[in-house]
Amino acid sequence: MNEQPAQETTEPIHVMVVDDERDIRDGSKRILTRAGYEVVLASNGNEALDLLTSEPVSIVLLDLKMPGIDGMDVLERINRDFPSILVIVITGFATVETAIEAMKQSAYDFIPKPFEPDQLRIVVNRAADKLRLTWERERLEKERQGMLLDLDTEKTRLRTILEVLPNGVVVTNAEGKVVLMNMAFRRHLNLPVGRSLGDPLEDYIPDAELCELVRDISWGKYVDFDDIPFVEFSPFEERHLMARGQPVLGERKECLGAVLNIVDISGLKVLDQLKSDFIAKVSHELRSPLATIHEQLAHVLNDMVDEVYKDDQHILLRAKEKTSGLISLIGDLLDLSRIEEGVICHEPQRVEVGDLLSNIVEFMDTRAASKGLKLDLDLPASPLPAITADPIGVESIFGNLISNAINYTPDGGHIQVSGDMTGLNIRVRIQDTGFGIEEKYLEKIFERFYRVKNDKTRFITGTGLGLPIVKGLVDSLGGRISVDSEPGKGTTFEVLLPVDSQGPPPAD
Repeated sequence: MNEQPAQETTEPIHVMVVDDERDIRDGSKRILTRAGYEVVLASNGNEALDLLTSEPVSIVLLDLKMPGIDGMDVLERINRDFPSILVIVITGFATVETAIEAMKQSAYDFIPKPFEPDQLRIVVNRAADKLRLTWERERLEKERQGMLLDLDTEKTRLRTILEVLPNGVVVTNAEGKVVLMNMAFRRHLNLPVGRSLGDPLEDYIPDAELCELVRDISWGKYVDFDDIPFVEFSPFEERHLMARGQPVLGERKECLGAVLNIVDISGLKVLDQLKSDFIAKVSHELRSPLATIHEQLAHVLNDMVDEVYKDDQHILLRAKEKTSGLISLIGDLLDLSRIEEGVICHEPQRVEVGDLLSNIVEFMDTRAASKGLKLDLDLPASPLPAITADPIGVESIFGNLISNAINYTPDGGHIQVSGDMTGLNIRVRIQDTGFGIEEKYLEKIFERFYRVKNDKTRFITGTGLGLPIVKGLVDSLGGRISVDSEPGKGTTFEVLLPVDSQGPPPAD
């Protein structure tokens, strides 16, 4: 069976006029050509059928009464071999019976002889509109089928990628129901291979905090996606997982659900615990003998008051300083270990930050004065709000920063400690006129054991753990620490600590 190919809607439509009367053929051609159609003429049925095999005809004007093959037979052959062609019957015998019989054989329309030019144009235009709609429908259907095929291919590719990922992946819709999960997720949660989709996330993950986070993500509660927290949970004994969620957005940026990436961190937890146990054990084992050695050195130095022992005193004094540094390093390592474990010394209490700063400055003023430094404290007239925190931890933050300012400020310098409110945060600044820090080192000073060493600072002792401890404590309180420095002019550390709801309201 031959079928005419679908034509583009922008191309002219080809019309064949089949009639044994020359005047009808020529007149129809003139009318239709002016209307923008390509016209092919045939004087009888055999000629028409031959031309249809080579001409891209879409509409046939067919006379029913012709010599040779009857018009009804030609109509039947066209319907059989060229089903996409629309046939408009032309009959000089305008009887209802003839029209009905032609329409029964799938003729599209009919027009009686004699016909006016407008009649012909109307009937052919109507057929052309139908053809264009048919072609457009076929084109859209092909596009749809192609898109479905591409989508199916893409889904298969995506599923293959997800299945080989070592991390667990689970996707939920806006209602919090699971619509996709990979094999790693099933393995992490000990789910059977045949576990079906479509249930609420709580039926797969037994962790209320994580499920609540997914609901918040799906309901669009997070504007800045970088603020979405990691969640650690333990579905089974000795199995530790960490999850990070992100929203699934539609074309108009609407939230369609959430996707979770779940990593098994059980091995890391074991290593972390081994590291913490090792640090704690070594630190405790070293602290007592070092403290004893330090104490004995102090007694010996006190007894060596004679000028004869001056050289020996210098050696023992250096040894005493080194043991003091080692004891300080052990204390810092233990503090870091506790911070990493989330154990911040004591139970949180109500801390009056202003009073705490006053006590620290008063305590360190003697040390500053011994170097010829001026240490000042500037607080607002209205008391700063209280925060709920570990007082030893807060004291360690500002004690470390002020101590560093004293160590790194040359004789005759000035250290200014100030506190005020900015929004809902207490802001504390420690500003000195010390050596300063080059800009290239500012990002490294909070790294463990990192110390800026140059000709001015190489004789200053330290462990390189003070600032990492400070940052860890500030982070644990939900605060922020920043630094601004200029070599030769000084350094300013700024700490922001959020005021808890139990404290008094901020001062105006």
